[in-house]
Amino acid sequence: MIPLLILGLLIQTPGAHGYELLALMEKRHYKYIVNFTKGSFYYNLQQLEEKGWIEQIQKKPPTLGREIRNYKITGSGMAEFEKLMVKYGTKSEYVNLQFYGALLFADQYDKSKLLELIQSQIDQTKTRIALLDEYLSNTQELPGTIDYYRRMNENSRSHHLINLEWFEQLKTELAGPLA
Repeated sequence: MIPLLILGLLIQTPGAHGYELLALMEKRHYKYIVNFTKGSFYYNLQQLEEKGWIEQIQKKPPTLGREIRNYKITGSGMAEFEKLMVKYGTKSEYVNLQFYGALLFADQYDKSKLLELIQSQIDQTKTRIALLDEYLSNTQELPGTIDYYRRMNENSRSHHLINLEWFEQLKTELAGPLA
């Protein structure tokens, strides 16, 4: 998925340098789409260049400091972008929270500690909803266009609201016998 993000960003911002692309991924909260680190990002950037899907372009050398590498997508990179769009655009997966794995053994775990785990899920979900609310309140879809990223975040928010309701229901049901 990281190659798709890098190629897509280079189509949107030709001539961008690595740090600029990484900053865009962080600013746009792509971490909610795919797990990535700075290291995995730069590894994928290097791999894309080695495969000939992106290439460095000449920009003015920096006056101070290190060399900045600016990139553009190549013709074969556009073909790879097309393949990746089909690959990920046709994929549908089950909603799978890692919490589900822990929940499989809830009956073998201390109930008060389980309540703490559920509360942690509630707190994290509320934080994600707040971040999405902040993003959505600061952006508007332009008339006559479809802002897919905004729509994805609206959908993500809906999922988080349902998860929050579910976590709170679990907590209530579990806390009942403790009272």
